[in-house]
Amino acid sequence: MADIIKHKHLIIRAETRKTPTDPKWLHSWLVKLVQKIKMDICQGPITAYVNMPGNKGLTGVVIIETSHIAVHIWDEVNPGLLQMDVYSCAEFDPQTIFDLLDEEFEPVKLEYKFLDREKSLTTIEAKNKIR
Repeated sequence: MADIIKHKHLIIRAETRKTPTDPKWLHSWLVKLVQKIKMDICQGPITAYVNMPGNKGLTGVVIIETSHIAVHIWDEVNPGLLQMDVYSCAEFDPQTIFDLLDEEFEPVKLEYKFLDREKSLTTIEAKNKIR
C-alpha cells in the first residue's frame, strides 16, 4: 500500500476578478472541483460566509477519501483574494485546478507551491501552464 500513497500538496494564492460571496455557490464549486480531479467526497463540503470586518469572505472545506481541500476567499479587497490547499495521498494534476480557477474566478495573479511531502517537503513543478 505504501507504493500507492503519494502525499501531494498544492498551495495556491490567487488575486481574483470574480470573488463569490454565496456559500451555496462555493459548496457546488467544491463538489465540481473534487469531481474534476477524480477524487471522492467523504464528508462535506462545509461552507460559510464570515462577516467579521477585515476578514469578510467565504470559507469552505471538503474531506476527500485521500485527504482534504480547504479554501478561503476574501471579498473586501480589490482584487479579491483566494487561498487554497489541496492535499491528497493520490495523484492529481494541478493544471485541472488552475483551469477551474481561471474559469470561475478570473485570477489576475496566481502563485502556487506544489509539494511532494512523502519523505520531505520537495517542490515539484506543475506539468503544463506555469504561472
